[in-house]
Amino acid sequence: MSNLQTQLPTDTWIYTSWEEYEQIVTNLLNEKAKSYYYKGHMRLEMAPVSFDHGKDHVVIIFAVTLFAALKGILATGLDTTTFRKTGVQDCQPDVAYYLRERAQTIPAGTGIVSLDRYPAPDLIIEIAKTSLLDDLGTKRSLYEELGVAEYWVVDVQNAQIIAYAIADQGSKRIQESQVLPGLAMSTLEEALHRSREINQSEVGTWLLSQFQQKED
Repeated sequence: MSNLQTQLPTDTWIYTSWEEYEQIVTNLLNEKAKSYYYKGHMRLEMAPVSFDHGKDHVVIIFAVTLFAALKGILATGLDTTTFRKTGVQDCQPDVAYYLRERAQTIPAGTGIVSLDRYPAPDLIIEIAKTSLLDDLGTKRSLYEELGVAEYWVVDVQNAQIIAYAIADQGSKRIQESQVLPGLAMSTLEEALHRSREINQSEVGTWLLSQFQQKED
């Protein structure tokens, strides 16, 4: 474990100036850490990613990308990318998507995505194994303020998805995606449950059959 990991509290929000936060994040470049900044507080997530977390991460990305491809919806997915409003907010969600006319908004070669320059993603997804309450609470408020259109939390422990549509800096629970119309949370949850019993290729085959049935 690095000195930084032993010195800094993790998985909790601590009061920090933006300048201090930037210095800490710079020093963490070689660490496997996710960092967030919101309302004058920072949060680091440095716990090792579990096998179940990693599997659900892959299943969700595959499912969303497959659905978008079959429906002809332009989509660009991002894995653990930094989105930043300088001096105000910073986040590294597990998954983010820009859809339709925004799919090619961010040019190749971009490092940190500046939300002072570019729009927020249409969809953000957090995969929650140990961070569930925070993902449902403070991070949801953060994404509401960033202007994300939709936010999903994948509850790894229970293979459930808590999804929210976001508007006017507030959010409401939904059972079907609004940014990807026709994509039901129940279908994604079934895919997660199946992934506990069968391999991901078989889950992919099942998802393909489900999405194609909805087109018939």
